[in-house]
Amino acid sequence: MRAIGLIGLVLALLLVGVLAKKQMSPAVAPALPPGAQATHPAPAGDARTQSRQIQEQIKQSLDAAQQRRPMPDDD
Repeated sequence: MRAIGLIGLVLALLLVGVLAKKQMSPAVAPALPPGAQATHPAPAGDARTQSRQIQEQIKQSLDAAQQRRPMPDDD
């Protein structure tokens, strides 16, 4: 009887571990806003150029997010 309880406990712990691992790993890459798309992608072997492009896209996204929107008048 104790063996069945121990097997059930191990299976439950295994299930929780698998679900936690699945939850912690990113499912899909985050989508970029439409304005942040690269006009021409870098060659696959040039990591430095790709890194610069990604940094520029992030900078543009952050700048766009920080822009103040005009507040409507309450009149």
